[in-house]
Amino acid sequence: MTTLLRHFSTAALITAALLTTTIANAQERQSREGMTYVGLLATGLNHRSVGENTLETTWSSTGSMVLGTHISDHFHVEIRAGAGTTTGEIDKELELDIEYFASWYIGGHYPVTDYANAYAQFGFSHVQGEANLTAVGKAREADPEDRSPYASLADEYPGSSFSVSWLLGLDFEVIDNGFIMLEGGRLFEDTETSANTFQFSTGFKYEF
Repeated sequence: MTTLLRHFSTAALITAALLTTTIANAQERQSREGMTYVGLLATGLNHRSVGENTLETTWSSTGSMVLGTHISDHFHVEIRAGAGTTTGEIDKELELDIEYFASWYIGGHYPVTDYANAYAQFGFSHVQGEANLTAVGKAREADPEDRSPYASLADEYPGSSFSVSWLLGLDFEVIDNGFIMLEGGRLFEDTETSANTFQFSTGFKYEF
């Protein structure tokens, strides 16, 4: 009986020590308060509801840099700046080119495993771009009987340069303080034309 109690006590002490170490390590991994992070993202932009009557869809792409800080274990703020890398084309008549954008976000993040975190963030973006008729669109525009449906869009795009933005994402720690990011959300909604653009990104960020 004494031997059994001794073994039981030893096992209990070892278990308690392991649990304490595990909890301490988990808390250390999850604590990101006060850390700054920088990142690079490649983003696909899905332009939707383009054109007053046609409501077409196309894709373009951008690259961007991210700079942020964790203001607590579960909240962060960040800024982003990016530039277009490819243009989108609709019906071979209209090209959409996002020249650059800048965004500000505040968000929350929560660990879903010891190496992955889910996050959501909300903010505002300033977007500058152009919508240009292609040769086909210009040819149609020159003919009064065959007017291009995109002629009214051939100008600055989007018409309203400031918009509400939001994101949902996951990050996965692949090296110490280094994370792969996967995210999606809305970059802007053009209140003048009702076109909206959603963003889908992947990239890497490092925290220090």
